[in-house]
Amino acid sequence: MGLLSNTVSICQFRVDGPLPAGDLGEWAGERLAARGFRSIEQTAEELSVGWVELDDTRESVFANPTAFWRDHWLVFSLRRDQRKIPPALFKAWQQQAERDFLSKHPGLQRVPKNKREELKEAVHGALLAKTLPAPAVWDAVWDTRSGLLTIVSLSAKVVDQFEALFKQTFEGLRLVPVHPYARAQEVIDPALRGALAQANQAGSDAVLDLIRGNRWLGRDFLLWLLYRTMTASGEYAVCRPGTAGAGEAFVAYLNDRLVLVGGGEGGVQKIAVSGPQDSFGEVVTALRGGKEILEAVLYLEKGEHGWRLNLKGEVFAFASFKAPGVKLEKDDLTDAASERLAVFYERMALLEEGLQLFDSLFATFLAERLGGAWPQTEGAIRAWLEGA
Repeated sequence: MGLLSNTVSICQFRVDGPLPAGDLGEWAGERLAARGFRSIEQTAEELSVGWVELDDTRESVFANPTAFWRDHWLVFSLRRDQRKIPPALFKAWQQQAERDFLSKHPGLQRVPKNKREELKEAVHGALLAKTLPAPAVWDAVWDTRSGLLTIVSLSAKVVDQFEALFKQTFEGLRLVPVHPYARAQEVIDPALRGALAQANQAGSDAVLDLIRGNRWLGRDFLLWLLYRTMTASGEYAVCRPGTAGAGEAFVAYLNDRLVLVGGGEGGVQKIAVSGPQDSFGEVVTALRGGKEILEAVLYLEKGEHGWRLNLKGEVFAFASFKAPGVKLEKDDLTDAASERLAVFYERMALLEEGLQLFDSLFATFLAERLGGAWPQTEGAIRAWLEGA
């Protein structure tokens, strides 16, 4: 799933560090080209990783600014080509190579260790030369105005590879994950920042500590959302800046799938409850038993538009984030390049509006969680669970 798909899985980062003065597009193009992808199709190399253009994954020179610099966004993709040899095939070839060696040296009962390693390298090289590299591409968009960078992947391995190459490409800059506590710092009412700092349970400012020490943020948020889904209208108001106007109404609720986690006799246990929910009976029973909501499918609706995402509560990753479809009116004068640009801008507007609604929802929760009303809300949630 690429950036321009209706459904994407994304994680977000804050770009930390000073940007250079002058033309950011020229600077970014030079930096991306310096770490651009290099094909290994005509070689026997095993791996190649580098940047390519969003609209053409064969291009890595970044010579045309419109290919990667659009308004205040930088768009580019990470491409990784890798040759992989099936283990069973490698084993068969290795065994054949050893048999051939022994047939030429009848005085030996087994292949010497150093010769076995030599044969292993030769087999590996021969098979690599016969294997085509398999390409994989992951898109990214960097909002240079807000400093927010979005990666279209939730794979820890891919994200680590992206972070490492980004750091090498843009020296002096680093990516800081937008985890629940970091997102709370960004969206919370300034008057409640002191309360948020006081509620911080992390032992340090390290990212992992902030995530692990503040698991309560995601789990309380999802519990609050479930309670509101079952007992309230589900209506909220936009309170964060973005494409939607301040005060505009939207609806938010949980449905379809929830994952709960809790301790048991056999250690940590996870329960997944799938399918459209009526009374969330199985979920309520699990919550009564001490389990907590780890992730859930969240729906956001505003007017005729709707968004759907699977929220990972511990890290605030957005899996299967489905936005409204892009509808463009084309005429005979619209060329392919103009159409791609129009799709990009429309897709970004819809994606950012969905994130704006999510941030407004999270800010509403934080106002209740940290603004003094939580004891009453917590009591109401307990009463609902006991009576449900």
